[in-house]
Amino acid sequence: MSQAKNKSERRARGLAMYREVYGEDAPLPDGGSAEFFDLLVIDQQFSEVWSRRALPIPSRRLLTMGVLAATRRFDILEFQFDRVLETSELTVEQVREVVIHLITYVGTPSSGDLFRASEAAIERHLSTPGNSS
Repeated sequence: MSQAKNKSERRARGLAMYREVYGEDAPLPDGGSAEFFDLLVIDQQFSEVWSRRALPIPSRRLLTMGVLAATRRFDILEFQFDRVLETSELTVEQVREVVIHLITYVGTPSSGDLFRASEAAIERHLSTPGNSS
């Protein structure tokens, strides 16, 4: 197999996994940052890491949520909360339980931002017709 074909297949596998994890509407960067993003995020993180089946997506997502909370990336964590509610990976009650669990590890100084990120996602989820939990 040629190196170009292998790279193309890796990119396609990474993009497919990115869409599976974050949804069909998930944004991709434009312009100059796209090459960096494609190389490190799509070709490596999604094609080679998220696509490994030893841990299912929901388990990987919980790990990611912990890292995001620990690094105070509540904006991206809110996106994760949106996605787990959208895919029914977690219920509203489970999202709140994640927050309770994470606060004990990241500390009370982060609790307000962590709470706000989860409740914003829950509010959007519950305001969507047909969603109740």
